[in-house]
Amino acid sequence: MEDSLDWAGDGAAHLRGLMTRMGEEAFTRPSLLPGWTRAHVLTHIARNADAMVNLLKWAKTGTETPAYVSREQRDADIEAGSHRTPDEIRADVIASSDRLADAVRAMPKDKWKALVRGPQGTELPVYGVIWGRAREVWIHAVDLDVGASFEDMPVPMLAVLIDDVGARLGTLPGCPEMTLEDSDSGRSVHVGPGPDGPDGPARDLGTVRGRGHELAAWLLGRSKGKALRTSDGARPGPLPSWL
Repeated sequence: MEDSLDWAGDGAAHLRGLMTRMGEEAFTRPSLLPGWTRAHVLTHIARNADAMVNLLKWAKTGTETPAYVSREQRDADIEAGSHRTPDEIRADVIASSDRLADAVRAMPKDKWKALVRGPQGTELPVYGVIWGRAREVWIHAVDLDVGASFEDMPVPMLAVLIDDVGARLGTLPGCPEMTLEDSDSGRSVHVGPGPDGPDGPARDLGTVRGRGHELAAWLLGRSKGKALRTSDGARPGPLPSWL
């Protein structure tokens, strides 16, 4: 968990730097997420921090406190928040991040293994919330499309991210069987095959090689994998959406 705390803190600082450099007009421009402006992405990051605070409260008190009241309310809050001024959005991202940091510091050590349900409805020990937050801020920093990339991410975190997303993809219909090989480190990770999809049994891609940040971007659907190559020299093609 200590690593995740460091990664979440570094990600929050990285995000604040990006926001500081964004001009007023940049907030209303499209992000990399379909249908969302950069203001939507930043508002989502702020509301995600509050959702994580709710889960920490659940673990601390034993009283069920869902991350979000409902998916519909979450979406409505993001939409409403996206229409605020850039200064209001910046202040919200910082204040919500600080509330989360305060909640982490206030957590009793014996409560970190308490079980809660994450935003996707999956039961997990609450310490997993910290990894989820680290993942959230670094991925969405890229989604802002203001110059950040997965190459900015701490290298050890990038390895954990590839493992995490690969494990998730391996449970999804149509996920090909493959071995991911990071050409920077030589590290290999096996993924899939997932259950048969609508087009029949999953493909076998053999080994997919590329740099760690390129593999992560492809696994997360943030790139088409043009820089990656399979064992036979081909591009690997699209994957199922991991979330």
